[in-house]
Amino acid sequence: MTKRVWALALVLLSGSAWGSTSTPKNEAADPSLYQRTQAWFEQLLEDLGADGGFDPEKGIDWSVMPGPFYTPEMSLGIGVSTVGLYLPDSAGENAQPSSITLNGFGSVNGSVGVTIANRNFLRDDSLRFYIDAEIYDAPDVYYGVGVDSGRSAANKTDFELTSYSFAPQALMRVLPSTYVGAGFSLRANKAREVEPTTPGALPARGDGAAFPEKSFSSGMTFHIVHDSRDFILNPSEGRLLQADLAVYDDVFGSDHDFQKLTLNYSDYLALESIPGILAWQWLGEFNHGDVPWDQLAKLGGGTRLRGYEAGRYRDRQMTLAQVEYRQPLAGRHGMVYWVGAGTLADKASDLGSEKWLHSVGVGYRFEIKQRVNVRLDMGFGNGESGFYFAVNEAF
Repeated sequence: MTKRVWALALVLLSGSAWGSTSTPKNEAADPSLYQRTQAWFEQLLEDLGADGGFDPEKGIDWSVMPGPFYTPEMSLGIGVSTVGLYLPDSAGENAQPSSITLNGFGSVNGSVGVTIANRNFLRDDSLRFYIDAEIYDAPDVYYGVGVDSGRSAANKTDFELTSYSFAPQALMRVLPSTYVGAGFSLRANKAREVEPTTPGALPARGDGAAFPEKSFSSGMTFHIVHDSRDFILNPSEGRLLQADLAVYDDVFGSDHDFQKLTLNYSDYLALESIPGILAWQWLGEFNHGDVPWDQLAKLGGGTRLRGYEAGRYRDRQMTLAQVEYRQPLAGRHGMVYWVGAGTLADKASDLGSEKWLHSVGVGYRFEIKQRVNVRLDMGFGNGESGFYFAVNEAF
């Protein structure tokens, strides 16, 4: 209930305070108050850089948007989403803007974290250089492996997780809209204060091994990408076909030897009969080898089936599909409606044999930079719900 209250409050704030074209009933009674209030919010958006445009003359054109959130694990907190758009010197005349996106959060129970995503388009988009990094310290959950384990509340184990990750990659265009590249991936996780729901019980991996406190994964990554999207932060047309292979090995200092293959097909269609964009995605993750608990494929969170608690559903193999209708409204406002489904399994051949998880939801969008949205999503799953605040679309 609390999450829904925060979602409703933010949507109402966005609609009424952030440049809504509607006029309050009391405007005629006190037009000066309304005008001063509207001018104050417009100035606030200007000060935060949320002007809905992009000025390459600024070097990096920044926008900052704060917003509250609530989750059972982190309690009440404040998130800050920041995006900077820029054109590198070697970008070329028709290149889409490069971007830096930072999402940070802090909550009343001491949870803190920040994620960074940097996308560089160089030499008329013949070269791409990406960096993803994350650091946070926050509560997490583990229910074991598989959909059935995640459905049972008795399997829940609460713990504090400190996590660091760093993953750069470089891509070179080899055909029109087609790239190949390589990079590396580092992730270090440490679990503390592990507290199983059932006293005396420890969560187990699929092979029965005890829940480890530390995990370090390090390896090379290889990428094949066909990307005809017109703007990767918020596409209106085109498609993405991507295959990512990560090879973790003790040669690179990894605690575990395993391989992770991620396949992504996303498509975007500008509708003609009604205004808006239809977007759909199929995503698969397939792990092989000695996969640690923190590298198992997951469902839930802000991108993979919104509405489910992040970390609750894990296994070696995963598949999901989701469809969104992105509806433009007046000015810089918009709405999103989606449905999705996904499942997990120990073997790829068994995907679909366990129960499917379903997701439906609705979201509000406000354009803070040219074609860059802050999103407020409310997702509903099988007996669960989640509220998400971030910059950029879920896929």
